[in-house]
Amino acid sequence: MAVSGSTDFELDVSDYIEEAFERCGLQVRTGYDLKTAKRSLNLMFADWANRGLNQWTIVQRTQALTQGTSSYTLGADVIDVLSMVIRRSDNDLAMSKISRDTYLNIPTKSTQSRPTQFFIDRQVTPVIKIWPTPENSTDVLHYDALTRIDDADTFVDTLDVPFRFYPCLAAGLAYYIAIKKAPDRVTMLKAMYDEEFFRAQSEDRDRASFSVSPNLQFYRVR
Repeated sequence: MAVSGSTDFELDVSDYIEEAFERCGLQVRTGYDLKTAKRSLNLMFADWANRGLNQWTIVQRTQALTQGTSSYTLGADVIDVLSMVIRRSDNDLAMSKISRDTYLNIPTKSTQSRPTQFFIDRQVTPVIKIWPTPENSTDVLHYDALTRIDDADTFVDTLDVPFRFYPCLAAGLAYYIAIKKAPDRVTMLKAMYDEEFFRAQSEDRDRASFSVSPNLQFYRVR
């Protein structure tokens, strides 16, 4: 049996728009059709960020610390910080994520020591606040950041989406376009989108070994 041997199938923005319009029973006829579809695509990416974890958008970043400084501005593309360690003398020491309320109620924010806790102030440009305040300028934060999906800027752009999400992307864009241009297909296309998103999101997760061991504390040998 002959096979292609290639694994480089990829669609650009215009391909996804054409596919979505076809699912709506429509054709792309005007520049405005392209413009409104691209806008819907970027809005859908924002919705994906709100729906939960997208593993491929997690990146590991670092932040050098300055003695006496407890707040650091992160990149504007950061949505959230999932986990963090502080590296000191080649040792990674875990830090705990705390809520806004917990951070607010720390009475001694200026105390200097090795930071053990962090709070993410999720403004338009997020800020990380750590406690205690760093006692030196040699420690470095290492953190996993959940970041935005790259925008669809031009119609020839390929998208920052892994292969397993291609069907979900096409189904979602078709649903978004149907809301505006093919209301008779909204129910059908939404059901297809929900199914594809569930399948893709179920695949897009961490996998780790899992085992259950009984607690033998209360067992007696007879």
